[in-house]
Order: sequence, then structure tokens, then C-alpha cells
Amino acid sequence: MQNLWQENILFAEKLRKQLHAHPELGWQEKNTASLVRRQLDALDIPWRACADTGTIAWLNKDAQGAAIALRGDMDALPIEEQTGKAWQSVNQGCMHACGHDGHTATLLATARWLKHFETELPQPVVLIFQPAEEGLHGAREMIKDGALENVGAIYGWHNWPALPYGTMACPDDIVMCGNGTFNMIFKGRGGHASQPELCADPILAASAVNVALQQIVSRRLAPQATAVISVTQIHGGTAPTVIPETATLSGSIRVPDEDTRQQLNQHISEVATYTAAAYGVKCTIEHDMRYQATINHKEQASRARKEWQSLYGEPALHHGQALPIMASEDFSYYLQAVPGAFALIGSNDGDAHSVACHSPHYDFNDRLIADVCRWFCQLAGLADQSLPKHSLEE
Repeated sequence: MQNLWQENILFAEKLRKQLHAHPELGWQEKNTASLVRRQLDALDIPWRACADTGTIAWLNKDAQGAAIALRGDMDALPIEEQTGKAWQSVNQGCMHACGHDGHTATLLATARWLKHFETELPQPVVLIFQPAEEGLHGAREMIKDGALENVGAIYGWHNWPALPYGTMACPDDIVMCGNGTFNMIFKGRGGHASQPELCADPILAASAVNVALQQIVSRRLAPQATAVISVTQIHGGTAPTVIPETATLSGSIRVPDEDTRQQLNQHISEVATYTAAAYGVKCTIEHDMRYQATINHKEQASRARKEWQSLYGEPALHHGQALPIMASEDFSYYLQAVPGAFALIGSNDGDAHSVACHSPHYDFNDRLIADVCRWFCQLAGLADQSLPKHSLEE
């Protein structure tokens, strides 16, 4: 069994690097979907396309009872990779900077192992290969296309470089915050840079708004509130001697609940409108809601931790991370529809795997494939004797 397990993991690690070298953005995962489906065909695992580039597959499909669903996301990010790895992205300006290549490879490794022991599974298992997690609502579209039919519980995970290797953060409630974006257009009066008194400078107004926005969380929300406002883009101007007519500013918010979202959006609109007006500039604001908070269900979160602890011991639950983290996940859609749990699993083993997600220097820690594959198999109900012995201390 040990040799078969090792062969499976080595296969998945090789596949992960192949996926990493050929990343695809959300809703463009044609080649990734094709690779996933070829692997499922080779394993004689039935599947169907879901939400175009997504795929759902079944194990032990005709068994009685509701299914356990396991999810892996597949999309990459518009980032130019700078890792210098042999498997570095060959697609310019596109990179697996969040580890979705590893998530997909792990779910395929799980599929291969569960297929070997399919008759031992106590219920149906649904494998969800999801596109477009990075802000493009892939989970929502998968649900619309029936991904959760006959699913009684769902589990997912994300590698997390801020946590020590092999530790798990999976609380009974909120694990990741909701998010949203805002975009502002500042309309002023352009003119010559030598005559600012004849102009209404939209760049100056946008700069003042940027500073004012930083005071909302500290002065307009209660000290106990959990929220973030980040201005990430300011654009304006065409020449160094021209005060432009317009400028734009945009950014992101992170919130634990919808009440806080409503408050934050209202404060942002008020601060931007009145601050710009003080400079003689008109500001229009658009708010875009992205994802709600990822909130675990207590029973499933408890089971997720229990299975991880059974594999790797009680210390593996001592992650030291303040929760919720302020990043966001569209796994929240699944948890609004069915019971389930989402876990953050540490990847920082001190071997260049502390680089944060969304960095051009990030690379997935392949050691996690074996660990999470075991965990997924346990969650699917596979008996201990069908899994090789292992501990994080090996």
C-alpha cells in the first residue's frame, strides 16, 4: 500500500508543476478543465461539465444517503511570475500565485486514492473542480448549475503561508471575511499646471480622499469592529504640465458581516463626496459587493478538526492565527447553501514557503498534497486501514 500511495503523491506533485507552468485566468480554464477531465476518464470516474470550465465528478454515486463534497479551485491570477522555478509560468502575465494548482492536484490525488477503495465509502462523494474563485463568483455559478445536488455537507481548504506547516485553522464560525471593491471618479476642471487657481484639481482631491479614507476604521467604527479599507489604485493625468479633468481611485474593503459592509460603504461615500467637494471637485462612487464572509458550520468544522487531529495530533490545531483572517473566499457561497467547513492549512516549513499568496515570488508547498489528500479521504469516510500511516513529524 505504501508504494501505491507514494506513486499517487509523486504523480500529483508532477501534475501540480504542470498546472503551475500553464496557468489560466478565471473563466478561461479550458486547458485546465481538459486535463482534469482526462485524468477522471483515465480513472473511470464519471463526470460532467459544470458552469462551463468547471467539472463535478462522482464516486460511489449509487450509494444511499446524501453525498460528501470536496472542492478544489483551479484559476490563476494576472501576475507576472518571478520565482525562477523550473516550472515557472509560460503564460506571460498569468501565474498560479495562490496555490490553486496545488488544490487541483490534491483533489485529483484524492480522486485516484478514493477510486482504489470506492466500495468502502459509506456514502456518495462529489468532487468539485471549480473555476473562477478569484473574484469572479465561480462557486455561485457552480451551484446554479447543480454542483450541490444531493450534497449533505461540503469541505474545502486553502494553503496558508502565514501558518506554521501542517497547522489547521478551522473555527466553528467565521474563518474568512467578506469583501467588496469601490471605484471613484473625480471630475474637476483641467488646465495649465502654472495656473492652479483657474483649475479644480481632481488629483489633489483624490489624494485628500485617500488620506481621509484611512481614518474611517479608526474613527467611524467601534474599536471592536473588524474591517479593512485599502486604496489600491489612483490614476490621472496625461502630461507633467497639465492639470487633468478627471482622476480615478479604487480599492477594496474587508468586512465580517453585511451590517459592517453597509456602514463602511456609507462612510466611504460620505467621506469621498464631501472631501472632494472641499476641493471644488465632484466625486461619483460605485460599490461592488464581491463575497460574503466564509462562515463554518459547527458540526462540520468540529469534524474537520477531529479528522486532522486524528492524523497529525492535537498540536496541529495550535496555529496561533488571529481569526477571522481578512482575506475572502467564494467558498462562502457553498456554506450558505449546505452545511460545511473551510480550513486554512499552514504551508510555512521554513523552506521558502513563507511567501504570501498573491506574491510574484509565491510557490505552492507540494508537501501539503499528501497531508490534505489523507484528510480528504478521512472526511469522505475511508477507513484507517485504507490509508498509510503518517505523521507530520516524519
